Amino acid sequence: MSTDLASPTPAPPRPQIRRVLIGPLAVVVTAGLVVAVLAGLLSGAVEPLVLGDTGPVVRYGQIVNRVLHDLASALAIGLLLVAALLTPEGRQTARRSTAAVAAAYCAGAWALTCLVSLALTFSQSSGLQLSDPVFLGELRSTAWSLEITRLIVIELVMAATLCAFAAWARTRGQLAWGLTLALATLWPISFAGHGSGLVGHEQGMTALLIHLVGITLWVGGLLAILVLRPVLGSAVQVVLQRYSPIALTCYVAVGGSGVLFAFLQADNLADLATPYWLLLWLKVVALLVLGMFGFNQRRLLLERDTTQPGVFARLALTELGVMAVALGLGVALARTPPPVIEDLTGVDPALNLTGFPTPEPFTVGRLLTAWEPMWMFLLPALVLIGLYLAGVRRLRRRGDAWPVGRSVLWVIGWAVFIYATSGAPGMYGKVQFSMHMVMHMALMMAVPIFLVPAAPITLALRALKARTDKTLGPREVILAIVHSRWAGFFVQPVVAAVMFFGSLIAFYYTAWFEWSLSTHSGHVVMVVHFFLTGYAFVWALAGTDPGPRKWPAPMRLMILIGTLAAHAFFGLALMSGNWLLAPTFFKTVDLPWVEDLLADQQLAGMIAWGIGELPTVVLAMMVTYDWLRSDSRDARRHDRQADRDDDAELAAYNAHLARLAEHGRDPRPQ
Repeated sequence: MSTDLASPTPAPPRPQIRRVLIGPLAVVVTAGLVVAVLAGLLSGAVEPLVLGDTGPVVRYGQIVNRVLHDLASALAIGLLLVAALLTPEGRQTARRSTAAVAAAYCAGAWALTCLVSLALTFSQSSGLQLSDPVFLGELRSTAWSLEITRLIVIELVMAATLCAFAAWARTRGQLAWGLTLALATLWPISFAGHGSGLVGHEQGMTALLIHLVGITLWVGGLLAILVLRPVLGSAVQVVLQRYSPIALTCYVAVGGSGVLFAFLQADNLADLATPYWLLLWLKVVALLVLGMFGFNQRRLLLERDTTQPGVFARLALTELGVMAVALGLGVALARTPPPVIEDLTGVDPALNLTGFPTPEPFTVGRLLTAWEPMWMFLLPALVLIGLYLAGVRRLRRRGDAWPVGRSVLWVIGWAVFIYATSGAPGMYGKVQFSMHMVMHMALMMAVPIFLVPAAPITLALRALKARTDKTLGPREVILAIVHSRWAGFFVQPVVAAVMFFGSLIAFYYTAWFEWSLSTHSGHVVMVVHFFLTGYAFVWALAGTDPGPRKWPAPMRLMILIGTLAAHAFFGLALMSGNWLLAPTFFKTVDLPWVEDLLADQQLAGMIAWGIGELPTVVLAMMVTYDWLRSDSRDARRHDRQADRDDDAELAAYNAHLARLAEHGRDPRPQ
């Protein structure tokens, strides 16, 4: 996000950090710890393990540390949210600098809890006591090789980076980037919960990620407003008004993700009486209470004068107390063994490696009937379709037109995306190279061809209202992103083309390929990366949305032709290659209907070459059309100018020729 959103005053007041953080945190931390420990005792979450138990310090320490971890991360994100998006930009005060310094402290605490979690988790998984002389050596040598500890290390590095960034950031744009980094730091956590061990682990991880983002923004936002109350002053009313719809959205997300996850945890009605489900029922009750309580609280807060001492604090602390109870229950729930679900690992090699069972033997008919929903991609696609159509409806209700064709392209594009990730290409692409290439090419070349001409940024800027209270809303954030230096760099045609082709080489001829096949986190990174890379490439060549200045059409066509040649070379390299990529993975999966792995890889090369042809032709036509339309716009602009000044440019040119003729010079070009 551009830092142009920052206040022009070079020296902000000194942060008033001593006036915040201490008081409200004591109440919330105490309530969360007490509830988490009590719930853990009742559910058996802290009982000694039958095998490999490493002592009460590890068992109780994981619960206590997780409460502190969740609160530190929530408050860090909440402070950045309030400072970057919800606090009005007015006269220079200590609001933003205080929030930044407080967020740095919280991010530091977040990183510290990650470090403690790394030690405790490794102790439990390895069976080594914390006091064992070889513990640190084993931790250093094997932490990165284990999936669960590797995710904690990634989170630790990101949290430490956030701490340093927040300590440096002061402007609104910088804090907005800090908020983006903080939310991204929640991503590794979602791959390390109970959902990672389920047959439907993708559904569980998606639900956990949505739950984490929702609960963090909800709890962290309210807690941040409370701790910043001494420096917000009269701005607290505006902040609460902007926080209220965010809280409602988070409430719906938390409830919906809970339902999504609950479907995985009960095979029969008897499971509903297990300790795991009893804690889950208590969380449901807490969520319902928070819904009713939060609605009444927000109504009272917005109707009453929150600038009076104690009015906001009393109401907010009560709601935060209930939130702390729900958070403590959630921590205990995460440590409580879920109901036993049929374990198929050890029988199915594909399930052992990918977390997904081996699909039925591939046939042509399965191209249309195979379906394995990838909720991580399915839900955002449906939400984006709904938001786009809602924007079109808003335009039409106020009398503005929007081309129907653009809406159709948007829906088709996301339908292709859903098919590529949840249909046959996504289902078989996890274990079969040729179908993986179908998914890859669809994401990188087919989907952007539909989405870019739909002009979603133009629609958003026309449909969204501009903020008048000096806070940042979705429209302001979109404008800041599309006009930022980062956007100007990444959507340059040369940069986009290098990323487009370079990603193919970096992905398939490095360990990234096998990582994306054998881990869910790698698969998610692969899908997101190739989709964004393809979108940036198509937008750089033929996009119509506002953004960095487009290069001349002839140069864009030359870059397209060069990229096409490089892409064809990649396809030929796969077709003619005589060594197998990711051999360990494909030989271990050993699909019965794929008799020759190298032949399937060569088929993938043919698919990469063949599928790339049609989108490239379409993209060339889009660039050519944009070229012709640009010439038409220039001609109309010259005609309008001629009408306004009675064709002064032509008259001046004729006069110049006449003067040359008078002096005996040939006016024709030599």
